[in-house]
Amino acid sequence: MSMLVGTILAASALFNAGPATATAPATATAAPAVPPPAEFGTDWHDPVTAAPPVSKPRTKSCEVTVAKARFKDFTPYEGGYAPPAGCGDRWEKVVLRLDGKVKGRQYDRLGYLRIGGVEVFRTSTPQPSPDGITWSVEKDVTRYSETLGRDQRVEMLIGNVVNDTYTGIIDVKVTLTFYEKEKDGAPRTAPEAPGIAPDAPRTAPDTPPTPPDRILPLGDGTTLTTPRNSERIVAEVYATGSGGGCEEYWYMTVPETAPYSCKADKGPYREVQIKVDGRLAGIAAPFPTVWTGGWSNPFLWYVIPGPRAFDVKPIEYDLTPYAGLLNDGRPHQVEVSVVGVPKGQTGWSTPVNVLVWQDEKRAHVTGELTRHKEGGLANESTYTPASPGPGESAHRLDTKGGHRLSVSGYVNTSHGRVTTTVTRTLAHSSAHRWTEGEAMDALKATWTDREAITTGGRAAQTRTVRTDRTYTMDGTTTLGAGDRLRTEISLGDRAESVTTRGDRRIGRSVIDDRYDGDATYTANVPREERHAVGTSRERYRQVGDGGCHDRTLATVQGVLTEDRLRC
Repeated sequence: MSMLVGTILAASALFNAGPATATAPATATAAPAVPPPAEFGTDWHDPVTAAPPVSKPRTKSCEVTVAKARFKDFTPYEGGYAPPAGCGDRWEKVVLRLDGKVKGRQYDRLGYLRIGGVEVFRTSTPQPSPDGITWSVEKDVTRYSETLGRDQRVEMLIGNVVNDTYTGIIDVKVTLTFYEKEKDGAPRTAPEAPGIAPDAPRTAPDTPPTPPDRILPLGDGTTLTTPRNSERIVAEVYATGSGGGCEEYWYMTVPETAPYSCKADKGPYREVQIKVDGRLAGIAAPFPTVWTGGWSNPFLWYVIPGPRAFDVKPIEYDLTPYAGLLNDGRPHQVEVSVVGVPKGQTGWSTPVNVLVWQDEKRAHVTGELTRHKEGGLANESTYTPASPGPGESAHRLDTKGGHRLSVSGYVNTSHGRVTTTVTRTLAHSSAHRWTEGEAMDALKATWTDREAITTGGRAAQTRTVRTDRTYTMDGTTTLGAGDRLRTEISLGDRAESVTTRGDRRIGRSVIDDRYDGDATYTANVPREERHAVGTSRERYRQVGDGGCHDRTLATVQGVLTEDRLRC
């Protein structure tokens, strides 16, 4: 996925198929009756992932079509939305589903869906086969119930280019299915602590999580005025480095002093920060998403995508320690920025939603930020040039980075004083190697994002949710004899969450999503002469108090050869 290879990839990206979520089979499937072809043809299996499907209640449901569009340029779809009739106004669950189809030649494209200005879904697309593909994605959007409870404007965009070369028109339909609550539930209690960001499974809490009372869309950052009785405030940021250019491959960038085609001021360290009135309020490691044309080899992603490619999950920041400040009735500046992006360079999108839970028995919830401790931001890259003379020698860039932030504050609610402490620790290490001309380009990298959120007060025991996230990438692209381009890559997305109350553990969940791929094709030739071959495999495991999911998928030359359930 070097930029030399990126130039070659402009041709290879013309035809591919990408990923999607699919319902898990009832039983494991055997190998296909017809063996895989010797090389890729003009069609292959529709995109699938090993991730679990969204669970659905066994209650009355109603479906609403939110958007139906054919994207061939950068004109957004605009329309209206109205809540469903016949399923009440409170829902047990709301499930978004995107169904798409495309054929011909096309790049992978990034898209979003906003309802009432609230970004509820961000996605990327597969690249099509000449014969065409279909795919689907599901997402639990129950947390947006407050927005979905009234008439809204809808905006959706999957920016695309269609001409004599890029012929693929992206045809999509998005629906929302509402599942009615069986009963009107118990009296409302204080909201649970934020628990786990959406990139990790939620542990089993004492009481079911309650959707927020208000959702305030801020776009890419602006002023925020919260209700004066806010007792819990969470910001979610759909951060993506994309849109072409080097920030699409930010994890491969190098300092100006190193001879590589993608440069940044200090190298590949990135950190997504959120500030309130100029003060750092939250830090997070961005997920290193690989889109379906990534690493110079779209043949890797035809059937099985890299983790999160079709469902971009937002980063969550618990801003509850700032609630006392934000509840003063005045507008406050909220700013999101990405550390490491060269000044004036575009390539990152960071739309923000602010989720607010209110104290129904108080008109004004007071409070105070009591502690703010920030560690120094570490970001060091060491460049070692290739050795001169005969023989194989590679340039090397070793990078280490990290940051730590701890904030604490309290709110005086109708059920007592509640203190929230949020501590987050980030670390990154990577080794990037490449030869002259970037005919060999390799990266081995690890990101960790460890978070602890503790809430408590006189009315309850202290409750702590600890979430450890680990993202890994280990890949090598080589351009060898006869312009045969080969990419071998492994990607990992792991999160473990443990919830305790006092000294007692009350919940634990682990997700572990691993992708492995190996694909080769002939570069710089017409598509019919590429003679591409490739294998891919994904195993998605989720275990914990909520049950078990363990599914493995495997492909050879675009044919699904394994689909196994172990739970």
